[in-house]
Amino acid sequence: MGASLLTAFALMLIIEGILPFVAPAAWRETFLRLASMADGQIRFIGLTSMLVGVMLLFVLS
Repeated sequence: MGASLLTAFALMLIIEGILPFVAPAAWRETFLRLASMADGQIRFIGLTSMLVGVMLLFVLS
């Protein structure tokens, strides 16, 4: 299980790093917009992201 968790973490870092590497200006603009959002909006984005992740885990396993 530890190796799988490390693999998943490594893949997450790779995927998270693609946009800042390929389009740093778009990445910066996205985070500037995110910083100006209300806490509730950011929480909703986080919740949606987690739910999509859970659904993907169920579909793929």
